[in-house]
Amino acid sequence: MEANDVIQLIVYIAVFLLLTPILGAFIASVLMGKKTFLTPILGWLEKAIYKFSGVNPSDEMNWKSYAKSLLVFNFLGFLFVFLLQLTQKYLPLNPQSLSNISWDQSFNTAVSFMTNTNWQSYGGEGALSYLTQMLGLTVQNFVSAATGIAVFAALVRGIKVKQTSKIGNFWVDLTRSTVYILLPLSLVFSVVLVGQGVIQNFSSYQVVTTLEGATQSIPGGLAASQVAIKQLGTNGGGFFNTNSAHPFENPTPFSNFLQMLAILLIPGALVFAYGKMVGSFRQGITIFLVMFSVWIAGLGVSIVSEYSHNSVLGYSGIMEGKETRLGVINSLIWSTATTVASNGSVNSMHSSLSPLSGGVALFNMLMGEVIFGGVGAGMYGMLLFVLLTVFLSGLMVGRSPEYLGKKIEFYEMKWTLFGILAPCAIILLGTAVSSVLPMALSSLTNKGPHGFTEILYAFTSAAANNGSAFAGLNANTPYFNILLGLSMLIGRFVVILPVLAIAGNLATKKITPTSSGTFATDTFTFGVLLVGVILIVGALTFLPALFLGPIVEHFLILNGQTF
Repeated sequence: MEANDVIQLIVYIAVFLLLTPILGAFIASVLMGKKTFLTPILGWLEKAIYKFSGVNPSDEMNWKSYAKSLLVFNFLGFLFVFLLQLTQKYLPLNPQSLSNISWDQSFNTAVSFMTNTNWQSYGGEGALSYLTQMLGLTVQNFVSAATGIAVFAALVRGIKVKQTSKIGNFWVDLTRSTVYILLPLSLVFSVVLVGQGVIQNFSSYQVVTTLEGATQSIPGGLAASQVAIKQLGTNGGGFFNTNSAHPFENPTPFSNFLQMLAILLIPGALVFAYGKMVGSFRQGITIFLVMFSVWIAGLGVSIVSEYSHNSVLGYSGIMEGKETRLGVINSLIWSTATTVASNGSVNSMHSSLSPLSGGVALFNMLMGEVIFGGVGAGMYGMLLFVLLTVFLSGLMVGRSPEYLGKKIEFYEMKWTLFGILAPCAIILLGTAVSSVLPMALSSLTNKGPHGFTEILYAFTSAAANNGSAFAGLNANTPYFNILLGLSMLIGRFVVILPVLAIAGNLATKKITPTSSGTFATDTFTFGVLLVGVILIVGALTFLPALFLGPIVEHFLILNGQTF
């Protein structure tokens, strides 16, 4: 590891730590309905959306109405993208005359983008028309991220308010998140990306003759606008098949730096927004430090592993699967950031990482995508672990568990455990079944522990709504399109619905004044307990599977063996 690598890492972390509190304060103001500097500029658009859709922004919902509105909206988004793919051959903005997508792949892709997963079993430039990418996928990139922010806002209200059944208005939260947060950031970011050379056009593909005399098709498309929201919204779905390893999607070191920063920007900012919204900066900073510490620890393991001597190849700093223009350190920062943040975009091939580096990327997702996590989703997922830690701490000190003055009782624990454990069950069940069925095993291009890891990674990525992949697995089969699609659906909504149920129940409770016996949740001690609970849940649930995959592969390589 060279001095330049260290400098890049330090600058990246410094800029991230500088920007997140500032953006967090702004996001908190937006979600609390306060006026911001953008209100005079975009307030008319917010009002126009309410008027056009017939929404009364002053009407508040209970958790069941909130959930119903969310489910209906997401289903309509899924249906639109599904039908768009089935008919794209007959629609405009298809200069390459690309064919319609099969029903199973259309189902998988529609579910993927609706759930903020952006798992891609297709190659973007060779499968989807400009209209499908622009009107279908890019729109879902915005609204799926806004849905996550809305659920986060609803949970915070449930914690903050007292003795009411109302947790806000889904349509208002969705609109404000899009208009004031995602849209302005994406607009500015996309313009900067165009300036860096990311393409943005409606041109047909250009057929050219290479220096070797062969012909090659040079794709065009609306990449910059999609890349901006794919990174900021922790969506991750690339315009091109190789995602941000493609020079048209990520052409320069500066564009690479900005895209890496965008992955963690809003998830990190939402932690500070949480502290401001509940009226306690210390609550936010405690959770932020927990997330930051776990991420840095994983990044450290990845760096040590990737730069260590490889007994099989005979050298260190392996460049297979990495862009030479970006190098090892930028690939590792991205691989850890994209997996802790439920983003899923890549600038290198995760399947080519060393076993421990790939294992870190996998474990980041296995923890439930709560280390920063997806936009909104990471924070409401982390708050489930916070409630679980509070409950366990209360049992240890012999007091009724409380969080910010609200008693944590059986109802909250029931839904908390369901929201934490249900995705784990989906991952393990899907992996187990796919490890023995011939129709699944036929998709593997690698055998042994790496092949097992490819399957485990796929179901983890789907259920955790991440979207990255060990690309040695051929996922474009009816079996994987359907099963991974169902995993994405379950992984998204078996967390959202419990979170809303908890928010609704907490909102009805009164706030108990803090006493000397109250277990503080803004201290170093609580932070350590929270890390312990997260790691124990992840380790106890998935350690056997990890031993069968990346850990075994690591020891085989240390022993100079392949498979």
